[in-house]
Amino acid sequence: MSADFLPSRLPIVQAPMAGAQGVDLCVAVAGAGGLGSLPAAMLTPAALREQIGAARARARGPINVNFFCHAPPAPDPAREAAWREELAADYAAAGLEPPAPRAGPGRAPFDAAMAEVVEATRPEVVSFHFGLPDETLLARVRRTGAKIYSSATSVAEARWLDARGVDAVIAQGAEAGGHRGMFLTDDIDAQPGLFALLPQVVDAVGAPVIAAGGIADGRGIAAAFALGARAVQIGTAYLRTPEATISAAHRRALADARDDSTRLTNLFTGRPARGLVNRFVHDHGPMNPRAPAFPTATAAVAPLRAHWEAQGSGDYSPLWSGQAAALAREEDAGALTARLWRDAGAVAAALGSFLRPSS
Repeated sequence: MSADFLPSRLPIVQAPMAGAQGVDLCVAVAGAGGLGSLPAAMLTPAALREQIGAARARARGPINVNFFCHAPPAPDPAREAAWREELAADYAAAGLEPPAPRAGPGRAPFDAAMAEVVEATRPEVVSFHFGLPDETLLARVRRTGAKIYSSATSVAEARWLDARGVDAVIAQGAEAGGHRGMFLTDDIDAQPGLFALLPQVVDAVGAPVIAAGGIADGRGIAAAFALGARAVQIGTAYLRTPEATISAAHRRALADARDDSTRLTNLFTGRPARGLVNRFVHDHGPMNPRAPAFPTATAAVAPLRAHWEAQGSGDYSPLWSGQAAALAREEDAGALTARLWRDAGAVAAALGSFLRPSS
């Protein structure tokens, strides 16, 4: 299956997951016919250029490169000091000295340097989270011939993206793991679940819609298509593949996950993201007003994460996960991609038979 907006053979987009994957996952999905993705928000331009080159050398299909386009926050020393105070007991329990104020290993927004990488490497798809970059940067991406996608968590955001000419809108339901793509509001309680959001977005925009959130098997894919999606984006199901780069602690937590195991939390980056509850989320959140603005909260948490991960613990790690983690299996990413589409076809065929009017 192909469409003008989608360069891959299968309508399955592997969600770009910064910090949880590298080139291997992208290559495996692309090789199976899906759209493999590379997350760029935590990379330098040089590192991204290297990863795209490595993917190009190995992938047998098109790739998507994903960028964040948030506005960097103004310095807020008082809030950062309050956050360090919040974590003082955690540092003492770990036998660590509280860190001095510093920039963290955060996420950078799309800029001119990254636009140069896109122009040089020409990925088939460029996707964005948190809206779109400014018109000058967006025009540079368009001139490469790349298809442009972006995430919407509401009908209003979908209309905003559609009015700016995106090639596809990614409708992100509340079930999705990782950061909310919201950019017109910060009211996380207003984000609809995918079953409510998807058909309303389909009705509201002219662009094709890609469904994201809580899709981890053929049933979810078939349901998304029944609601008007033209493709699906899947993240959490790929976290249990050997190609994902998550820690052993994260893998154990995913294997034990239930439907009620996740929460939206701002503790790790300063912006709401869905992950599995661990000690840090339990003790300080899940939402904490002291957490500095995205992405500066990361710096104070990073030493605690490193300390406990070295001991095999995920107590202070961002265990990103969607609500359908319990449906995920340990499986090679290429085999998973093929099976998901095969299973979706079987479900659709069964539904067609079930729904056919009796004579």
